[in-house]
Formats: sequence, C-alpha cells, structure tokens
Amino acid sequence: MPKFGPVKRKEFVRCLKKLGWEGPYSGGKHQFMTKRDLTIRIPNPHKSDIGNELLIRILKQAKISKEEWEKV
Repeated sequence: MPKFGPVKRKEFVRCLKKLGWEGPYSGGKHQFMTKRDLTIRIPNPHKSDIGNELLIRILKQAKISKEEWEKV
C-alpha cells in the first residue's frame, strides 16, 4: 500500500484479504469482514475514496497498525 491516506474501497478490501481477513459478506446495512473473533464493517461502495478518518477508525477496530497497513 502506498503511504497512509485515502483509499478506494476495492483496494481496501484487497489489502485486508492480504492481511488474512475473509469476506466481504453481506449483512444488514453494510458488508463485513472477519478474522478469527474480530468482525469489521466495510463502508458501502460510493464514488469517493475511504478517507483518513474512517480508515483510522476501521484499522483501529481491526487491530491493524499504521505501519502494518503501509507494508501491505
């Protein structure tokens, strides 16, 4: 992944899969991905990128460090 910053949803899902996450699965209002006992919601597809603030919140829930994310 290039330096930490906005990312397209498709690229976001691809990177999570490289980190061992499974999905995305349909459920409720949002799709979600799982890894062992962790579950995170994936933003719905839209025309803009996933911004920094949302990316930080999702990675925190997924217990993925900024450094680990940039190495993908």
